[in-house]
Amino acid sequence: MRRAGALLAGALSLMGCHGPERGLRFGTTTTVEQSGALTVVDSLWRGAPIQKVIGGSGQILRAAAAGDLDVVITHAPALEAKWLGADRVALRCPFVASRFAVVGPASDPAGVARATSAADAMRRIAQRQVVFVSRGDSSGTHMKELALWQRAGIRPHGAPWYVESGSGQAATLTIADERRGYALADLPTLVHVQDLRLRPLFTADPDLANPYTLYLIRRNPEHPAARQFVTWALSTWRDHLTAEKLLDGSSPFTRRADTCGGNSPKKAAAGARR
Repeated sequence: MRRAGALLAGALSLMGCHGPERGLRFGTTTTVEQSGALTVVDSLWRGAPIQKVIGGSGQILRAAAAGDLDVVITHAPALEAKWLGADRVALRCPFVASRFAVVGPASDPAGVARATSAADAMRRIAQRQVVFVSRGDSSGTHMKELALWQRAGIRPHGAPWYVESGSGQAATLTIADERRGYALADLPTLVHVQDLRLRPLFTADPDLANPYTLYLIRRNPEHPAARQFVTWALSTWRDHLTAEKLLDGSSPFTRRADTCGGNSPKKAAAGARR
């Protein structure tokens, strides 16, 4: 976690120039990067140069609140509400949603595949004291995991079977695979991590929805390409993401509502396409 924070700080420090000549500062999460979603930006965006900053949602949102980013996409609603108040946001746009899965070895020693809910899946892991590898990095995935433990009525911190990687999604899944343990995974990312024996064992719960939201950060002056990028993301980028297919034929990403909100996440306003 400290290493990730240092890398993020280093990336931001390299962006010290100001004015219209600088690139658009776009902050997003490791799951967006490791799911392959950023390849669409690299191949199809034709606007101003983009300076990408990748980190856990908590790190990205703190950087946005400090005024270091122009546009962000994160997937941690509670942290978004905490860090991006009305004075920080010019537009809030529901973007796409993916799915989380509780993943583990095919032998499934905790019986996760027989769970009745995501909380029950976590409870089974704790009861059987099988290794669970947490990201432990204040990312959107980590926040979702903590919410599931809370619903299960379990406090896993300090338990010998509970491992915090302090790393991104791919590294966390690799550790879980090596230790024949369990983890919480974003399905599009799971597909892109090579040579894993982990299997998605439980997905059938609305609590495992993974909503991504795009924010245009309020800055003075606003980057001249910021709104153009938001409009492009809500059309070209999102269309490409929702057209992709997983191995089972399902879509890794689904479209969220088009309407963008104004300053407050609770206030509906005109869309960015207007």
